[in-house]
Amino acid sequence: MKIAKKIVCAFSLLSIATFLFAQEQTVQKKDTANRKTESSVEDEYLSEIDGVVILSLAQSDEYDNKLVAMQFLEDAVDSGNINEDVMKALNQLAGEGISTQTRTNGRLMNNFPDIRRRACLALGKVKTEESKNYLLKVTLAENEPMVIAAAVSSLGKIGINGNDEVVDAIAFANRRNQVLNPTSSLAFEVIEAYQKLAENTNNKKIVIDSLTKIAADYHYASPVRTKAMKVLKSLNDSSSSSSEKK
Repeated sequence: MKIAKKIVCAFSLLSIATFLFAQEQTVQKKDTANRKTESSVEDEYLSEIDGVVILSLAQSDEYDNKLVAMQFLEDAVDSGNINEDVMKALNQLAGEGISTQTRTNGRLMNNFPDIRRRACLALGKVKTEESKNYLLKVTLAENEPMVIAAAVSSLGKIGINGNDEVVDAIAFANRRNQVLNPTSSLAFEVIEAYQKLAENTNNKKIVIDSLTKIAADYHYASPVRTKAMKVLKSLNDSSSSSSEKK
């Protein structure tokens, strides 16, 4: 009898302990959920504040402020923390000294090609129509080969080429640069972009003509001309295969 009572008491205590443990677990889960909600709201608020601050730094006349803004923007893009202010700031910095100019006594004060280059590279990681449009403007208006190369590289990575507008812009920029200042690093990025955009290009004649001119121009380094020839061959082979299937 005593043993039976002990068993009943033990069972009762076990049941009470199980109930209390379950209650504690429920409370902990609610606390965790509340903390997550509070954290996400706080993160969203801080994200909005960061965007405003970054845009303000990007629009500043000071080079150092633009450098700080660029670092914040690169971190934001890499972490996927992209909002309207971040995109405005990238657009601002990508056109700094070209589409947005500050002059003192006729002297251009905000010609910062290194900032423009970094902004273009960052835009290439945001694969949207908006980024593509920003980069097209840079490609057509820019005069520094290293910035054009960054814009072209990013356009290739984004991969959007509606109505062949991107390959048209790249071909135009390369023609202009080939006449004024042929640069192997830019030609290399042009070839790379053509290769990435080939499947989305309707009129491949634009690309073939541009690659042919690069391959035949001895102002460019030998590896660049060789690469142009290889891409040309692959395009011709692809065109031949398509014709045979038809």
